[in-house]
Order: sequence, then C-alpha cells, then structure tokens
Amino acid sequence: MNKKILIVGGCGYIGGFLTDFLSSKKNYSVTVYDNLLFENRFLKNCNFVFGDIRDYDKVASIASNFDIVIWLAGLVGDGACSVDPDLTNELNVNAFVKFVDSFSGKIVFPSTCSVYGVNNELIDEKAEPNPLSLYASTKLEAERYVLEKRPDSLVFRLGTLFGLGDNHSRLRLDLVANILTKKATLGEKLTVFGGEQWRPLLHVRDVSTAIDHCLTKNVSGLYNLSYENFTIKDLAKDICKEINCNIKYIDMKFEDLRNYRVSNKKILATGWSPCYNIQDGIQQIQKVIKENRIKDTQNSVYSNAQYIKEIYG
Repeated sequence: MNKKILIVGGCGYIGGFLTDFLSSKKNYSVTVYDNLLFENRFLKNCNFVFGDIRDYDKVASIASNFDIVIWLAGLVGDGACSVDPDLTNELNVNAFVKFVDSFSGKIVFPSTCSVYGVNNELIDEKAEPNPLSLYASTKLEAERYVLEKRPDSLVFRLGTLFGLGDNHSRLRLDLVANILTKKATLGEKLTVFGGEQWRPLLHVRDVSTAIDHCLTKNVSGLYNLSYENFTIKDLAKDICKEINCNIKYIDMKFEDLRNYRVSNKKILATGWSPCYNIQDGIQQIQKVIKENRIKDTQNSVYSNAQYIKEIYG
C-alpha cells in the first residue's frame, strides 16, 4: 500500500529534488504544501496545496490525511533568521510545535549541525550543543520538542549543503561550496578568511537519499547527516583542482565563528551512505553558471539572507 507523504516547504532547495525523488518511487504518494516564498509558480506533476505554516488549523487539517510529514518549512541560515527574530521564532518554533501537537503520523525534521557552534573535537550526536545564532537555537528548540513528544520521529542534523538539487527549483548560491564554485567559474579570485575552520558538507540530493533510506528501513531518532568534513581552505583547494583559479588567504577571523567536525557513523550504521561527492557538486554548479542558465547570479533570490531582508527587513 502506498504511503501518503506531505512535504511541507517542498518548493525549496531541499524540497525540489526530494519531491521528484520520492514521487519516482512506486510506494509513495507525494503532496507539496508551500507558500511559494521564493517561487512564482509550481508546475510539477504532483499534488500541491498553497498555504502558510502559520495557518495552524489548515496545516493540521491537511496533515491528518497523511502517513508521513516531512517538515522542511521555516527560515534557514543565520542571516535570514536575524532579520526579524519574532518572525523566525514564529516560523521555526511555534508553527512546528503546533503541528507536532496535532499530528499522529511519522514526522521527519531536518535540523542543522549549526547547533554545535564551536567544538574542536570530532563530535557525535551525544555532544553538547552550543548554538551561536538564532537560527541554530530555534532549530535546536524544535528538534528537542519533537524528539521529546514523538520519539518515533526522524531528525537529521544536516551538514552544510552544496550542489544542484532538481532542475527547476531555486538554487542557493549563499552556501560556502556553491559561493566559491560560482566565483571560480566567473574567473574571480577565491578569498579565504583564516580557512582552518571546519564544516561537515553534504550534497543537497543526499538529504533525499537519506530520508528515503530511513523511511524504507523505519529508522527513527537523531542523526548527524553529512558526507565529509572539510576545512574551508581545503574546500577552496578542491574547487581549484576542478576549476583553474587562484586563492587569496587572509589571516583573520571571519564573522561566522562556527567551527565543528561531526561524526556520521551513526547514520552509516543504518546502511545509508552518501551518493554524491564534492566533485559532483562543483561540476554541477560550474555547468549551470558556465552555460548561463542563471541570468543574474547576484539576484537576491539565490541568497536566503538578502531575499528575506528585501521582504521583511
């Protein structure tokens, strides 16, 4: 029997590929719920409901018809979340809490490795969180709530995403690997501040492969989801191996103080493994930009923080 899945926030960077990926599986029936914040149309061949997650009664009524809800909605990133703290709390915590209290099926919730903040050790899911931003603290509050209320839920602490999702939804050019790849493709020098800070990276499509794997295996609980840990310096070097470019190192701290390496042993032990590597992501972004498939790479729609500032700032 087909499982009915509702992807809340299914038109975003993660949701675009996830919608296509799960729709291609014979055992899922997929519906997207989204307010089209970053889009002006939704033409995919799947069920669609237009709506805002702050419409609590509407969300609860619709979700009650589904076996599984994957909650991707909310504001993502330190910059976007700092524009309007009240709005951030409303979207990232309050709306999700209201949903959790009203829904009885399986919940999948992507959180973030940003909850770790600064930690010089290789850390697993038992490490003490140290959120340094409103984004990280709201994600931590939301994940703790759903895991306490619904221990059967699936929560991923995502590494920093990179690469191309589906071929239609908005691409993010405000993520470190994508930013540096864009600059290299455009012939710009890569400027690296410090460069010794660590980030766990994850191809955006592997969020979908992990969700599908865990739903198939009926996996629950909290998992770090990443592909590999990189220093920003080594990431820049990898990009220059794929694209001929120069790197300028500046010996000073960048405003983003996060520094953490995560262990993904727990999720690997379930049988999942990443399908995409950093070279895949670099080549995808390079191709899109080199072929002029993006009319204006500086357009604010490709940056969460810039776009949210324009709307709510």
